[in-house]
Amino acid sequence: MATEVTQSAESMMEMLSKAQSSGGVMEHFSEAQSSGSVMQKFSEVRMTSSSSSSSTATSSSSSSSSSSTSVTMSSSKVRRISQTSKVVDGTEQTVVHRKTSAIGEYYSQVQKSPAIPPEESMPDFELRPRPITAQEGNKVSFKAKVVGNPKPTVTWKRDSGKPLPEAAMTYFDSINKQHVLKIKPLSLEDADTYKCVASNEHGDAVYAVSLVVTENPAMDFKKMLKKRNVQALKKEEKKPPTEEEMLKILSGADKKDYERICAEHGFTDFRGILKKLKEMKKKDDVEMVKILKPLQDITAKVDSNASFETMMELKDPNTKMRWFQDGELLRIQYSLGKYEVKQLGTKHMLCIASVTLKDSGTYTLQVGDKTIHAKLTVIDEPLKFTSDLKPMRVTERQTAVFEVRLSKKTDAPFVWKCKGKELKRDEKYDMSVSEDGLTYTLRVKDVRASDTGDYTLCLGDLTATAPLFIERIPIKFGCHLKNVHVKEKGKARMECEMSSKDVHIKWLKDGRDITNDPRYIFMREGKHAELIVEDCDLADGGEYSIVCTQDNDAQEYVSSANLTVDERFASVTSGLSDVECPSGSGAELCVVLNDEKVDGVWLKDGKEVSELSGVQVVKQGAVHKLVLSGVGEEHEGKYTFRAKGAESEAVLAIADPPVIDPTMLEVLSSQPVTVKAGQTATIKIPFRGKPAPRVTWYKDGIEVTEDARTVVERGTDHTTLTLSHCVREDSGAIMLKLKSDCGTAVANLHLNVVDHPKPPQKVDILENSPKGISMKWKAPKDNGGEPVTGFLIERRPAGKKSWTKVGEVDSRTTSFCNDKVEEGKAYQYRIRALNAQGMSEPLETEEVFAGAPIEPPGVASQPQIADVTKDTVTVTWAPPSQDGGAAVLGYVVERRKKGGSMWIPVNKELIQDSKCTVDDLTEGVEYEFRVTAVNRAGAGSPSTASNPVLAKDPIRAPGMVTGLRMTDSSTSSISLAWSPPEQGDAPSGYILELRSDDAKEWTKCTKIPIAGTSYCVGGLQERMKYFFRIRAVNEGGVGEAVELEQGVFAMPPPAPPRFDLQGKVKNQMELRAGASLCIPVTFTGSPTPEVTWLKDGIPTSGREVITKGNGHSQFLIASSRRADSGVYRVNLRNEHGEVNYDINVRVTDFPRPPRNLHLLEEVPGTVTLLWEHTPDLADDPNAHYLILKRDASTATWFTATDRVYSNKFTITGLLPGRKYYFRVIARNSIGDSDPLDSKEAFSIAKEKEPFSLHVKPYVAKERAAKPAFVLPLKDHAVRRGHDCSMSCAFTGSPAPTASWYRGDIKVSDGPRFWQNTADGVCTLTIPTCTAKDCGEYTLVLENPLGEAKGKCNLLVFDKDDKGLLESLTEGSGKEKHIM
Repeated sequence: MATEVTQSAESMMEMLSKAQSSGGVMEHFSEAQSSGSVMQKFSEVRMTSSSSSSSTATSSSSSSSSSSTSVTMSSSKVRRISQTSKVVDGTEQTVVHRKTSAIGEYYSQVQKSPAIPPEESMPDFELRPRPITAQEGNKVSFKAKVVGNPKPTVTWKRDSGKPLPEAAMTYFDSINKQHVLKIKPLSLEDADTYKCVASNEHGDAVYAVSLVVTENPAMDFKKMLKKRNVQALKKEEKKPPTEEEMLKILSGADKKDYERICAEHGFTDFRGILKKLKEMKKKDDVEMVKILKPLQDITAKVDSNASFETMMELKDPNTKMRWFQDGELLRIQYSLGKYEVKQLGTKHMLCIASVTLKDSGTYTLQVGDKTIHAKLTVIDEPLKFTSDLKPMRVTERQTAVFEVRLSKKTDAPFVWKCKGKELKRDEKYDMSVSEDGLTYTLRVKDVRASDTGDYTLCLGDLTATAPLFIERIPIKFGCHLKNVHVKEKGKARMECEMSSKDVHIKWLKDGRDITNDPRYIFMREGKHAELIVEDCDLADGGEYSIVCTQDNDAQEYVSSANLTVDERFASVTSGLSDVECPSGSGAELCVVLNDEKVDGVWLKDGKEVSELSGVQVVKQGAVHKLVLSGVGEEHEGKYTFRAKGAESEAVLAIADPPVIDPTMLEVLSSQPVTVKAGQTATIKIPFRGKPAPRVTWYKDGIEVTEDARTVVERGTDHTTLTLSHCVREDSGAIMLKLKSDCGTAVANLHLNVVDHPKPPQKVDILENSPKGISMKWKAPKDNGGEPVTGFLIERRPAGKKSWTKVGEVDSRTTSFCNDKVEEGKAYQYRIRALNAQGMSEPLETEEVFAGAPIEPPGVASQPQIADVTKDTVTVTWAPPSQDGGAAVLGYVVERRKKGGSMWIPVNKELIQDSKCTVDDLTEGVEYEFRVTAVNRAGAGSPSTASNPVLAKDPIRAPGMVTGLRMTDSSTSSISLAWSPPEQGDAPSGYILELRSDDAKEWTKCTKIPIAGTSYCVGGLQERMKYFFRIRAVNEGGVGEAVELEQGVFAMPPPAPPRFDLQGKVKNQMELRAGASLCIPVTFTGSPTPEVTWLKDGIPTSGREVITKGNGHSQFLIASSRRADSGVYRVNLRNEHGEVNYDINVRVTDFPRPPRNLHLLEEVPGTVTLLWEHTPDLADDPNAHYLILKRDASTATWFTATDRVYSNKFTITGLLPGRKYYFRVIARNSIGDSDPLDSKEAFSIAKEKEPFSLHVKPYVAKERAAKPAFVLPLKDHAVRRGHDCSMSCAFTGSPAPTASWYRGDIKVSDGPRFWQNTADGVCTLTIPTCTAKDCGEYTLVLENPLGEAKGKCNLLVFDKDDKGLLESLTEGSGKEKHIM
């Protein structure tokens, strides 16, 4: 039974493994046996997310800048496995439970703050916990490293909500900066998902990992023993297990329990089972561990990091691995980061941080029964300085930095000294050691002159010393001395400000030191210096200077300024002011000078005031006063005060307040001034006062301004207000205001302007009935200044213009009833108010009906047409829904031609009925009709026009359709045709209906009638039989149906195959190697023909992909080769015929190079090149050869010729005694082949000395001629990086000299160009052309008889510019040489 459980579990695990490898999202496997002996259930949920830790960090940073709260989650590799096994055997029952949890991890991040400052961040995991699978009884540790600002708080939780296990312990590893959760020992109940939660004020970060606890067979066996029932021990002995069953029982137990377990199960062959276990374990161990790369001995320096590496394959990833140092087990979990075990695939590492001499020794890795060793050798170097302490020279107030580096880290204390005195860390001195403990730094901040000296670092027996030099900051004047201008007896102040307070100063006057002169006051505060001179006299004027010096600086810094002292003159600080006062009162004149020592004199009208009585002169320091008592007319005049250099004047005048006669005021206030509208009102008021007061008139509190009607007259003793053409609005309170500096006087009166009253207000209709109309109104707002005597009432019928008086009432009555009215008629009323001055403007009412109003009737319905003939028609309509308050008296019927605008009535008298027959119509004319209802109020609005009607006799229905037949068919459509009916009137369309063979009802083929005599019915089912019938239709009705004699099948008629290419495929195709070869063809045929592809007469089979469909096929080679060239044939065949189509395909590629180059000198001074053709020349008519040559002394190739179609070419123009290399390149439209070079340099033999004969030379008669071109230059276009040769033929005698120019620059003498002129041919060669070589080239030929010029253009293009070049060549109409 145990064997069945194991086999079933293994098969289910194999199925689970296959499901995982196939990437299934959710799979469920279940198997149950009805016997109840084995029950197993496996389920797996796997969730995969594309989010990674890096994407999570990116999402976190992006969410920090968002203004809204955001949540980012990612999960990866989550798998849940649950397994339960139950074994029942006879009377003994053993139950084994296995409990595991989710294997996986997930991460989430929640932002709380809507906006995160740039320097702060949300919590995140720098080191994340990892899922762990362990046996019960072992110990596990989860580690996490958290970052964030502010610093996050970290808590551990269980995803199930249960509290942490009692055996769990959480702490913070301060050395590795890690938060740790440790559980020891494990139990099956500890299996769960554990969450690490990091929180701060900006958000939360949660990382959850799973803990899978697997059962320990030994512990299960012990538990099973404890739970055994006492009664089971007393039962009869059961049958001993077989050897195979015993092996399975012992495979999960400890070695020390083997003998006891065998005894309990009654198994006697103990030695045999031990031998089998050893063989099985050895076999498993061999398969479980495979060493790929052993450990290697390593050497490391003290305080550096060391790492052992090995590579091995583990069949069981949970195989336990243990590391030893010199035979002692390394407790890695408690090393506080000293040791760390890493795994990258099959690579396993032991990392040792900050090695010391104690770490030397032999390290052993034990995996299963495999043990590998390696040695670690730690080298300790002597302590020394690796860099010197360098002297420092810094500017004052800067920071000096001394830095020295050690060869290794040491724990010895260090001391910094300055001039032998130990320095302490404070705001002045900053001492630090780098994180690696090797660099020692001293920073001296804000250095001063006193900080100069030697600085020493003492570290045990090691010392390092370097001097510090201070460069003083030059003294600068933030504020220089400024020139001072004072008057005699005044005070002078000269001041300046220096850039430093640690300076020495002295003062000079005209170059003389006055620092200790008591005549001057010297003040000094910090950087500020000041010189004060009291009671200046003329001798104090001159140049003053301040001289500044500082320690360790020989430079003197000077600032100078001039002091100027002027003779004193008095000036008026506060002058005299004009004074006005009442008669008999006192007055005072006052003047203030700028110097209290200066005296002055008072004058009145040019005479001293001492001769005037009642006047007193007073002097108080710089203040001078003239006091007058009892001012009279003799004191009025002009007063003057004079002093040395100062004078001030003022006028004294008498001022009395304005006064109006009290009797006049009483009369004005008791009696109002009354005037009629349109008359002039004149108000004159006398007054007295000195000076003359300012006169202002007010009406109702608003100042009166003069205009065309208002005039104000102002005199010395009176004022007059004149209002002409008075209006009612001029009434109101009038006030006169007299104001002067001495006082104010006011006079009040009331002006009353009388006029006709204002119109009455707000009329209301109280009753409007056939018996009468009653109304009520309000009295006018303004009675015009006099009482209202009555009201006048007038009326007029609606639509009339003249008014008729209907009544008049007294002023106490504000209502009126008009009983003389006609029922249903509308009236309009107006009311006027009356007083002694006349009547007011009228108050008009709206139109008022006497009783209910009568309106014209409403609109009749749209007329309907019936009984149409060629000269008569019957019109019917419905009465209007509203009669307007009176019965409809009759109707008026009108007609018009369609499109016309003039309506003509068809009846002279009203029609009492709602039906009318209209005659006298014109045949063939379209008419429209409308109807208008009439009552006592008149005619209403006309109805809407009827639909147009044609005056003609009625149409007959069409007859039967003839000649219904099928014209074509396909798999989804059937085409029909027919002839019009021979009887009845002409049809306006046809109704076509169909019925499938398996249907009983007919269905219309179209929603509207068919206009023509043919139609194609689509959307049919293939090979289905259909029946058709058709009927003609017109305005007269529908004709009789005609049915097709036999049913028709939806299938095309038999037809042989036929290509339908329509220009899509050409019979000639040329493409470049590497491009895709695609040949699509379309065709027709019934039944569908069979498609066969052939190449050069042989069916294709290889790299091609052939697609076949209904009516189309495609031949495709994704990447073509030269070997794919050939004739491709597509063959179509069905039972009715066969057809072929050939496509000639040519695949072009870079040509293959020519072979076997031979060089011959057939003619002295020339070289003939012979070679074997490239195999690609015959296939490409545009292929040719390019011949190049190179002087052995240079590395540049020159083009000898650019188009050679044979395999032989002779090169001329070679220089004797030179060595040349030659190159042949095959070229086609795709590009160039690899070059074929001559292996050795070819030497051109020197010319032999000519044999001379002493004969009289023949002198030919020389014919002089100026230069001329025989063959002109041609334009050239060259690809970038290729050579270009420009040639032309010329004549001229004597032989002309040739000069080449590019633009205006001469290039023939340049080292980059090669020129040759011989035998009437001039050539310019440009090697390796670039874009700078583009332009216009000019050849100038000169001899004594004249010159000739030839020009050509050079265009240098890139490989991708060929299309542009070809278009330029075609458009220019000139020949271009393309190279």
